[in-house]
Amino acid sequence: MLLPPGQKPPEKDGGKRRKERKTRHGRMTREDSSSDEEGVSHAPANAQILEVHEKPEELVAAMVGALQKKAPFDAHEEVDLEAAYAEGRMLVPLDHPDAAHLHLTGTGLTHLGSASTRDAMHTKVTEEMTDSMKMFRMGLEGGKPAAGSVGVQPEWFYKGNGLAAVAPGAALTSPSFALDGGEEPEVAGLYVIAPDGQPVRVGFALGNEFSDHVTERGNYLWLAHSKLRPASFGPEMLVGDLPESVEGTSRILRDGKTVWEKPFMSGEANMSHTIANLEHHHFKYAPFRDPGDVHVHFFGTATLSFADGISAAPGDVFEIECPQFGLALRNPLARNSDASAPVAVASL
Repeated sequence: MLLPPGQKPPEKDGGKRRKERKTRHGRMTREDSSSDEEGVSHAPANAQILEVHEKPEELVAAMVGALQKKAPFDAHEEVDLEAAYAEGRMLVPLDHPDAAHLHLTGTGLTHLGSASTRDAMHTKVTEEMTDSMKMFRMGLEGGKPAAGSVGVQPEWFYKGNGLAAVAPGAALTSPSFALDGGEEPEVAGLYVIAPDGQPVRVGFALGNEFSDHVTERGNYLWLAHSKLRPASFGPEMLVGDLPESVEGTSRILRDGKTVWEKPFMSGEANMSHTIANLEHHHFKYAPFRDPGDVHVHFFGTATLSFADGISAAPGDVFEIECPQFGLALRNPLARNSDASAPVAVASL
């Protein structure tokens, strides 16, 4: 999605943002002709603009029609995506006008190698297998069921609603009580729920499933707390099937110089679960099939700078790139400096 020149994304501050979002329509660009070899949607001279409608049935019909090339669009000038990125006009590729109807969720221990990273954070001074390793092995044994069958369920967590969705190029901000703020380079599935409750996958995007790994390491039962952080995804969306193997690079830039860099891999060839199995175990819950809702579901990773002893600092830039997804996802790290005070609950 792109904002018009000179317009900045609305700030994400609760009720005020909801009011602003209800008065604007998001925009999604896609090609009039076929996508490139990797299936990535770019913005050529005849780029098409898809308005996101407020009614669920209009939203789904417009998106499905556009992706199937059944709807007419007006032609627009070619968009310089890198320039728009630099100007802060890039939005997430899929959004909802009401933040309460966008759900950010994820799953972990789904990639080959991911268990060793997690296991090292929670290993006890005994020969007992950790819960992380047990769950990973369950995925290896039952995460890729035969077509039409249900496999073992994965780890699952909630990150937040649309207020936690951060645009590409915008800062990922750690709360003042956080002990850490680190990247997680992942692939995310983007979905809209049709009027009949059917989940419809719109596409895939690069994602930074930003987390607090120090809090998670303190106690595995704090994983849920560590995941309640903002996340970013995009800037481009891959339509169609996810490649069997996704290969990219995750890096941290400090003052323009790389301080950490490592390849990351995704796609089912590098996973212990199928995408279909992960999708089933998310959407099997009826509240996640509410017509008109938007879902962004992160599929996990095996690559973390935290595992290499790296601690990102405010001002550092997380960069996640993969040629199969077009433009790199970049977000600077920021920290909320407001002192953490107890949240007092009022009584009626």
